[in-house]
Amino acid sequence: MAVAASSRAPLTWAVHIAALLLVALWVFPTFGLFVSSIRDKDQIAVSGWWTALTSSTQNQVTRAPGADGQIERDGVFVIAGNVLEGGSGSVSHFGFSSRAPKDFKAGEVATLRDGSELTVQEDGSFEITANEAFTKSRGQRIFYTATAPPRFTLDNYATVIGAENLGQSFINSMTVTIPATVIPILIAAFAAYALAWMRFPGRTLLIAGVVGLLVVPLQMSLIPLLSAYNTIGAFFGVPAKAYLGIWLAHTGFGLPLAIYLLRNYIAGLPSEIMESARVDGANDFLIFVKIVLPLSFPALASFAIFQFLWVWNDLLVAMVFLGAQDDELVLTGRLVNLLGSRGGDWEILTASAFITIIVPLLVFFSLQRYLVRGLLAGSVKGG
Repeated sequence: MAVAASSRAPLTWAVHIAALLLVALWVFPTFGLFVSSIRDKDQIAVSGWWTALTSSTQNQVTRAPGADGQIERDGVFVIAGNVLEGGSGSVSHFGFSSRAPKDFKAGEVATLRDGSELTVQEDGSFEITANEAFTKSRGQRIFYTATAPPRFTLDNYATVIGAENLGQSFINSMTVTIPATVIPILIAAFAAYALAWMRFPGRTLLIAGVVGLLVVPLQMSLIPLLSAYNTIGAFFGVPAKAYLGIWLAHTGFGLPLAIYLLRNYIAGLPSEIMESARVDGANDFLIFVKIVLPLSFPALASFAIFQFLWVWNDLLVAMVFLGAQDDELVLTGRLVNLLGSRGGDWEILTASAFITIIVPLLVFFSLQRYLVRGLLAGSVKGG
């Protein structure tokens, strides 16, 4: 016994280490995405999320006011302002040429080409002084190096939800995902019970057909399914681009896996319970509703997680059956549009991406305790 226990210990440690690595690979990117989404837009553009709690150094350029912003003070004409624009931080170096942006330390006096003098203080305040009035309407460019403390904000989320119309896309995704998750579970549960406990001709062929449908590629059947839906929909007066079509499509693509998992799980339930219920006069419907459904909740929750995540993250089926109009876009489609139009605005992209994964995270963590139990039971038992 001691030898067996000692040989099992390294394997146990290896399993634990592998599990921790998988958790880290999943958690770290998600945490990094969240941190990036609440950082200041200037800081996220120049440093990674792992530096969020440290000060960041940035090389910036600004332009001083023109001649209309000058004032006269004791016979000297002055143009004043602040390169930090009211923000926090400190300036370490500055310059007035792109070739030498760090020529002067904060507090030093730089003589410009026209003879005027520029001074930038550590707090970002600057003054350009001259003995004669300024005449140029275009102000002097000021290059500076600033060290800024960590800044966090929720403005990124406010911008995304308001300006980028992400709220409507969120509602569209919820409208698609909830029915497309519930409908196949209901249908698959009835079918799984029938294939597991009801005896009728052709049952074995139906089970083989369900298994065969598991390997049918979605891309291969998508266009024929769309053509059939449009033909039947035109006969009944159903619009081509509507929620009904995408619900039916996701139901059809999700049913084979749902029936397979639920059938294996339900077939492994104790037969004594079914027989006792039949002796008491219960029919198949009562057995299914009162006994099978409550006992099958782990398997139902397992499939609900998979189906919800698949539908929520889907883009292809949504674009084909729902369309790409602005008021019809789901969250994944909206994120793709943002990547094309706002590809340089990292604060917009990170906030948008984290919004898209909030709901799947809530679903997964609320049902994850049933996931392993339902999958293992459905994979090792069968009738």
